[in-house]
This record gives sequence, C-alpha cells and structure tokens, in this order.
Amino acid sequence: MVEPLRWEHDQRKVYLLDQTRLPVEEVWLEITTPEQMAEAIRMLRVRGAPAIGHAAAYGVVLSVREEERGTSAYQRALQAIELLGRTRPTAVNLFRSLERMRAVVETFREDRLFDPLLAEAKAMYAEDQQASRQIGLHGLEVIKPGMNVLTHCHTGGVATSGYGTALAVFHLAKEQGIPIHVYVDETRPLLQGARITAWELMKADIPATLITDSMAGMLMQQGRVDAVFVGADRVAANGDVANKIGTYSLAVLAAAHNIPFYVALPLSTVDLDMPHGGAIQIEERAPEEITHGFGRQTAPAGVKVYNPAFDVTPAYLVTAWITERGIVRPPFEEKVRQWKPLDPMISHEPS
Repeated sequence: MVEPLRWEHDQRKVYLLDQTRLPVEEVWLEITTPEQMAEAIRMLRVRGAPAIGHAAAYGVVLSVREEERGTSAYQRALQAIELLGRTRPTAVNLFRSLERMRAVVETFREDRLFDPLLAEAKAMYAEDQQASRQIGLHGLEVIKPGMNVLTHCHTGGVATSGYGTALAVFHLAKEQGIPIHVYVDETRPLLQGARITAWELMKADIPATLITDSMAGMLMQQGRVDAVFVGADRVAANGDVANKIGTYSLAVLAAAHNIPFYVALPLSTVDLDMPHGGAIQIEERAPEEITHGFGRQTAPAGVKVYNPAFDVTPAYLVTAWITERGIVRPPFEEKVRQWKPLDPMISHEPS
C-alpha cells in the first residue's frame, strides 16, 4: 500500500507524496515547517480527508522541531494549529486532528512538547490504518463475486494512511480472492479518479476501467453498474454526506436505477455538531482549476466560473455507511449517536 506521508525521525521532517504529480511521477517533498505543510494542504499536494488530518497533525509537530519547550514553543504550536486550520474548510478530519493536537499542547503547555505531539500524531495515524482495514472487511458484506462497482474521486491509501475507505473494500476483495471490476470516474476538474484512483488500482492489480463523469448514467442505464462506493469528507448528524463534487449526481442516478449507494467512512468523519448538510461549509476553489486545467487555457478569458470542491448528498439517497464498526443503515442519526466517536483525548502522559 502507498501511504501519503512518512516521518523521518532522525531528521525530524516529513516526506510527503506530492499527489499533484501523480500518476506520471512519484515525488516526495521534504516538509520541515508548518508553513510548508499548510501550503501543501492548500495546493492539494496532500488530499483526502484522513490524509489532510494526518498532514496537519505532523505540521503541528514540526512547529516545535527546533524549540521543544517554553513559552515560545507553546505559542508556536498554537499558531501552527491556527494556520493549518485555515487551509481547507470542509473536511472534518482536519479539525478533529487539530483538536487533539491542541489538547496535547494545552496539557503540556511550556513543558517539552515535541515528544507528546509526535506520539499523538503517530497514534492518530495508526488508528486510521486500523480503521481503514476494518472498513474494508465490513465492506465485504455487500460485495458479491463478479460485481461491477463504480467509484468517484480517490479514496485509497494516499488519501488516508494505508487501505483507504471506499477503495479499502476493493483491496480487501482482492486479498480475499473475490473478483470485482471497478469503474473509475475521471472526477473533474482535477481528475483525482483518473490520476490517482486508476493508478492505485493498477498498482494493486485490481481490474478497472476509467470513464468520464458524464458516462456514469449511461453505464447504469445499460445495467453495467451493480453498486456505487464513495468516501466522505464530512457527514452531518442526520446522515447528509459532503464529498467530492459530483457525488450527489451519482447518488441521484443510482436511485433512479435502483442501484445501492454506499458511503465508506471512519466514524471520525461524522460531525454530530453539524445538524444537516446545509450547515456544512463548502470550499470554493480557484477558477483556474476549470479554465486552465493543467496549465492549458480551455475556456474564454474572463468567463465567470463557479467551482465548489464538494457537494452534499442527502441521507435519503444513501443505502448504507460502511464504517470501521460495521454497516450502518438508516435512520443514521439514531444509530450514530449510539456510536459517537471518541472525544479528543490525550494518548500519552508526560515523559
């Protein structure tokens, strides 16, 4: 499995896979400051809700790599948390990770911060790896041999910390010898499906076919899609799902063709403080992502552009969630409040 980042302990730095260079190049960036990490998150060099959270956590660690204790270190860590929290507004994992890092900072304050912050970042990464595999295992409950499944955007290892979310189901099917075939949406405007999902599935030797986003309806009409699997960047308490733009369209199409629509997610993605999807802040990105895809102008100069990065799929269009604790079916809010994710906590005591 390809992971999104790795920690180099001797040099106290992060090596980050530059996802904007995939699939042509596998370039690892050296990140030594929270400012560099914030830029990497904003520019999508690291993307995927869980991976963004991990990157931000390590960004806080880097804020005290040279000065580990004292008032200056404490202030530097808090400033890093604020900086990283302003990078992307939609994915809840970013804020959950930063809440946990803030809890560590406030617990140790002017004591030595580096070791407990690093321990917390590593703990979150390990938790996500375990959750990803469990999501994949539970997802096998809805997989049948020979299925043709459709996925959107990228939900694999480099978007998380290993197996992924929706792609974890496909990886575990491969491990278990269950044959499936995956249709991969190109995922405009930044082509994460074409550039990253197709690349990752090919590396795993999982049969896959790339399509443009606009082809999904025709495939469903022809009876060539048995189920849709997507991930999530934030899920409201009532079960509304914010995910990559185009997800809602797929959910509507799936409902029209009586095709199950599954959302694979760790429970940490559920935001119980968000009552419904309409309250989720949707990130809007630069017009150039549409007008100048990969550097070439493809639209008239000066044209008005609307470029939301995410949309919200209402809970009534979701067949089930696939989580690390099992399959969750409607009504979502009643069940998820019983499975409330753990509050931010300190994983390690002072040394």
